[in-house]
Amino acid sequence: MFLYTVVGFLFVLTVVVFFHELGHFLVARWCGVAIKTFSIGFGPEIFGFTDRHGTRWRLAWIPLGGYVKFIDDENAASAGQRPLETLSPEERKRSFQGKPLWARSAIVAAGPIANFILAVLIFAFLAGFFGEQSTAAKVDAVTPGSAAERAGFQPGDLVLSIDGRPIANFGEMQEIVSVSPGITLTFVVDRNGQRVELKAIPEVKEVADAFGNKFRMPQLGIQRNATPTEWTMERHDPITALGIGVQQSYRIIERSVAYLVNVVGGKEPADQLGGPIRIAQISGQVASLGFIPLLNLAAVISVSIGFLNLFPIPMLDGGHLLYYAIEAVRGRPLSERSQEIGFRIGLALVLVLLLFATRNDLMHLLFS
Repeated sequence: MFLYTVVGFLFVLTVVVFFHELGHFLVARWCGVAIKTFSIGFGPEIFGFTDRHGTRWRLAWIPLGGYVKFIDDENAASAGQRPLETLSPEERKRSFQGKPLWARSAIVAAGPIANFILAVLIFAFLAGFFGEQSTAAKVDAVTPGSAAERAGFQPGDLVLSIDGRPIANFGEMQEIVSVSPGITLTFVVDRNGQRVELKAIPEVKEVADAFGNKFRMPQLGIQRNATPTEWTMERHDPITALGIGVQQSYRIIERSVAYLVNVVGGKEPADQLGGPIRIAQISGQVASLGFIPLLNLAAVISVSIGFLNLFPIPMLDGGHLLYYAIEAVRGRPLSERSQEIGFRIGLALVLVLLLFATRNDLMHLLFS
């Protein structure tokens, strides 16, 4: 399992980080910005090469991220930039800060956007070449004392819609329930040929996956025990597959937003926030199932990384975009002092979040 963990973690993180930084890189080069370094990982270089444009492509020892360093960057985080007066006229023309606001915004936004595009393409590839497996949203059993039992669900019910949204399969029903803790949902079910309306409130319960990992998520208490003949596998044409890729990526963002809102509102605990240790653990477990599940996990992580990077926190891409939005409104950028204070606050927030996530990871390993 250790080998699976190492290989799975490195594969997932390398793919996700590479495409994120590639987004920054391609748009920066398109805008005429000189790029000194494209790095996967931090710290000492394992190996690398310099291309004909003078960019150093490198793989480093600490695989917890990456960066693209422009000609006028003071550091890898782009948290500080060399004063324009210290640059030669040619360097100024090719510097990041010498570009117009729209170009700087496009370069920064390109990283998260690349993550979303990667996820859409992976999901589309899987749906087109391997197909989607699904089963009807049928109730085979109801857990005693559950929200489903109190709502009046019965074995044999077929869920047709939730809050007016048509339900095509059991997975769609699970997705809606998973983002609706404490929310009253209106179900329309087919019961022996008759339509029956039921109202249920998902409850947050502790569940375990096939690997024994325990986590808390909203549950109804409906069980589906589909036979092999009740499962269908459908391959899709490229256009349909692309649409499915967009839908799956959107649902991950939707679930992430719903979870954060529920944490702030006290409806769900914050102990589900995970960090690198959790990603490594899950990567190893998924890698033991094969390459296709690992590729699917890479798509999920890619969406999550893209979404996280859009948070308006200095040090993250969203923080840079926040500064540019302020610049657009004011007609001039914030002072260097204000930006420096913002980056320090952002760094502190990121470190606190990382420590909290690591604490959750360690608690999960010790007590799961």
